[in-house]
Amino acid sequence: MSETHARRRSLLRAELRAGDLDALLVTDLLNLRYLTGFTGSNAALLVHAEDEERSVFCTDGRYITQSETQVPDLRRVIDRPCDIALARSAHGRLGFESHKVTVEGLDLLSEAGTAELVRAPGLVERLRLIKDEAEVEALRMACAAADRALADLVEHGGLRPGRSELEVARELESRMLEHGAAGPAFETIAAAGPNSAIPHHRPTGAVLRSGDFVKLDFGARVDGYHSDMTRTFVLGAAADWQREVYELVAAAQAAGRAALEVGAKVADVDAAARSVIETGGHGERFLHGLGHGVGLQVHEAPALSKVGVGTLAAGMAVTVEPGVYLAGRGGVRIEDTLVVRADAPELLTLTTKDLVVV
Repeated sequence: MSETHARRRSLLRAELRAGDLDALLVTDLLNLRYLTGFTGSNAALLVHAEDEERSVFCTDGRYITQSETQVPDLRRVIDRPCDIALARSAHGRLGFESHKVTVEGLDLLSEAGTAELVRAPGLVERLRLIKDEAEVEALRMACAAADRALADLVEHGGLRPGRSELEVARELESRMLEHGAAGPAFETIAAAGPNSAIPHHRPTGAVLRSGDFVKLDFGARVDGYHSDMTRTFVLGAAADWQREVYELVAAAQAAGRAALEVGAKVADVDAAARSVIETGGHGERFLHGLGHGVGLQVHEAPALSKVGVGTLAAGMAVTVEPGVYLAGRGGVRIEDTLVVRADAPELLTLTTKDLVVV
């Protein structure tokens, strides 16, 4: 992975030169992981625009051994606080992550050295928009862990009347661990009956009953990367209204997936799915954006929504997750994680999207 991290830093140095910056002080821990592979809780990185040899990684004494293993290809400093230690050694125009640094932190950086501090928000995040193949492979593994966990849950009768939402959610998280996840990507949503009409319902002791919609929104985390998937089931027998709502959401989700083309405006992708639901008479019951980016964060850029800005590029990893929510009755959401490709999007979450009645 050292070569991968070095290549990412090389891309960043090109951005720094284009922005007339002599160096960038990276303090966000996720950006540090992206650029170095370091997974500890305290570090900073000084990336020089012209010379990799002058770039410096800093952490504290707790992580001497860990940093030797994870960051073998950069000069290291053991000090604390790391941002101040690196700022003292910087010269010229020093970019800093102004979207992450507090007002007090900026005051301390200003007092630390002689470099001219320049706001440089989002430089690393813009690189993170396009996933390299190492990242896509981690996402594939995370999605596979989630797919297998759900298959096990259903096969072993984990979705049945009498169980609570909490029991279902905890079993699903446990099964993701069994299939290689380091942990859940976020708190699992298990929502039954009327609760399935709440987009981000938190699981409770509510009991699953025959005839319920059961909505499961969950993901696995592998090598720091997150999957995100939603499937909606029916317990017992599906009523006509449930089939109609499910088929509408499934058609919208298919339209959203098909719209994931290189160069497509993110707002147009949202519109492709939203128009299907609006035509079906439930536009006002689609209560959120169509999707979001996934990677080192489960929610990151780009945002696929009516107010989203920008266009899709090859290598972006996104979700497509339309939903219809009928208050007091139940709701349906169907969500996949995909990677935008030059020919057609690569589907990473492979569990069937047909209506499953258990």
